Amino acid sequence: MSHLIEIQNLKKEYRNEELVTKVLKGLTFNIDKGEFLSIMGPSGSGKSTLMHILGLLERPTSGNYKFETEDVSNLNDKQSAYLRNKKIGFMFQNFNLLPRLSVLENVKLPLTYSENKKNLAEKAKKVLESVGLEERIHYFPNQISGGQKQRVAIARALVNNPSVIFADEPTGNLDSKSSTQIMEILARLNKEGNTIILVTHDPRTAKYSKRVIKIKDGQLSNK
Repeated sequence: MSHLIEIQNLKKEYRNEELVTKVLKGLTFNIDKGEFLSIMGPSGSGKSTLMHILGLLERPTSGNYKFETEDVSNLNDKQSAYLRNKKIGFMFQNFNLLPRLSVLENVKLPLTYSENKKNLAEKAKKVLESVGLEERIHYFPNQISGGQKQRVAIARALVNNPSVIFADEPTGNLDSKSSTQIMEILARLNKEGNTIILVTHDPRTAKYSKRVIKIKDGQLSNK
């Protein structure tokens, strides 16, 4: 059986004139469809850089990255954007909602780039209902709580029915009650068949996942 994601000897470094900063130092692992995986590590370990590469927001310096058996290591910006919009959903610590758009319009946004533009509002409403925000669809981001903002972000990540959802510190700006609600939604989505990749430094958040990959100083760690 093929893996959803295959990583082999993945490296990432940044150059600033003579200075070379090695962030990822040769990672090798696989992720299967339907997994709920946590990528853990302290600040500066390289976990967010790894998520950006897996989410096609950055390219690796070297190594191989296969997504659904396709080598995506060297896609150009246009190819990456197309695949990202079609196959990948994102959640971020700061929500990344557009303040001048309503909740419904924020969730509809990924659909405006899709090939099938029929019933966009209905699709957006359906995923908002699935996260319990059907009564907030015409509100704006400054009119809802942090937990509700993150639920909007979940709905936006789901609306294109992606192959995988990346969640980068999704509870980092939330209180404990809202954090629990968000993680319970992600756990439910995983039980429904969605692949979730969570980036976190919080062991309490990672407990919701089924497997943990630990990174330290740009390398996989068993500690």
